[in-house]
Amino acid sequence: MGAFFVLPLALSACGGDGGVPGNAVVKIGPDTIKTSSFDHWLKVAATAQQQQTGATGAVTLPDPPNYTKCIAQKKKTATKPAKGQPNPTDATYKTQCAQEYSTLRDQVMQFLISSAWIEGESADRGVKVSDTDVKKDFDKQRQQSFPKDTDYSAFLKSSGYVQEDLLYRVKVQSLSQKLRTKILEGSDKVSSAQISNYYNKNKARFAQPEKRDIRIVLTKTEDQANKAKKALEAGQSWKSVASKYSIDQGTRDSGGLLAAVPKGQQEKALDDATFKASKGEIGGPIKTQFGYYVFEVDKITPGEQQTLKQSEASIKQLLVSQQQQTKLDAFVKSFQKKWKDRTDCRKGYATQDCKNAPKQTQTTATTGSPSTAAPSSGGTTTNK
Repeated sequence: MGAFFVLPLALSACGGDGGVPGNAVVKIGPDTIKTSSFDHWLKVAATAQQQQTGATGAVTLPDPPNYTKCIAQKKKTATKPAKGQPNPTDATYKTQCAQEYSTLRDQVMQFLISSAWIEGESADRGVKVSDTDVKKDFDKQRQQSFPKDTDYSAFLKSSGYVQEDLLYRVKVQSLSQKLRTKILEGSDKVSSAQISNYYNKNKARFAQPEKRDIRIVLTKTEDQANKAKKALEAGQSWKSVASKYSIDQGTRDSGGLLAAVPKGQQEKALDDATFKASKGEIGGPIKTQFGYYVFEVDKITPGEQQTLKQSEASIKQLLVSQQQQTKLDAFVKSFQKKWKDRTDCRKGYATQDCKNAPKQTQTTATTGSPSTAAPSSGGTTTNK
């Protein structure tokens, strides 16, 4: 569960009240996400961050706006600066604390909002998941991650989670998966005409080109190449000639063999010559930027065009994938607009998911959807 319960990445924040009650950080339609829920998840996020950085000791939450405790903790745990370097000032520590708080706050806000959106969309579409199924799924994941009860208890103690939080995340994950299934209903159907049309427009994608096994000797000079060719024509083996004359390290120990070479893969002059030559014909010398080649076509494997019937399964899979992606993209666009228009965030807590979102100063991500969102926080997130 260590990876499963990582909070998703989040966005930048600040903004206006938007009519949010004083005991809440977000109002989504008639529902709210309470400040108490935010505070709980802020501690969980801070604990996770501390574990990721390898820090030890009690978790100290950034305490805006003055960050007195955070500054004191940083001063206490700071390493001695290098010789000649000044000690960081309180102002420097305060800046660090403010940045850490901003990151954690935004993680939690995006986390809570995205989950509430998924719950709301599920309710609107009649998508449900039973408590029994949630518990069954949770127990399965818990057993996989923590076969021993003692390990699970240690996880709860060290992470700041309570079991209700984890059950809720499983619930939202299940809702997300069911939403995706509902959205994609009917998108796995592809007609024979669609398959045939795609095949006729993309025949080259279902063709195997002609390939040739080629033996080569590469030399620095034309004179050396002529000597190698003469030796081959006299009946000496490719293995002995390549070993004696070739400067190509990749093939000299294998009798100069280049196996299953399609047209266009070799240097142009050599490529043109080898694909014009007949099987068994010793050709060259061919001058290239690498030196002089002597060659022989050892084997020719003709090209092959797959039939429509042979290609049908792969084309159907591709078209279904395209249809589903198009449907998901359209849904995500409408989903985000619908719920963002209903989401007002309290001043100091607004993210790009909020109707009163701050102006973006840099590229930021958008909240998840049933196709991408991670499951959410504990069952106390909304006041329904």
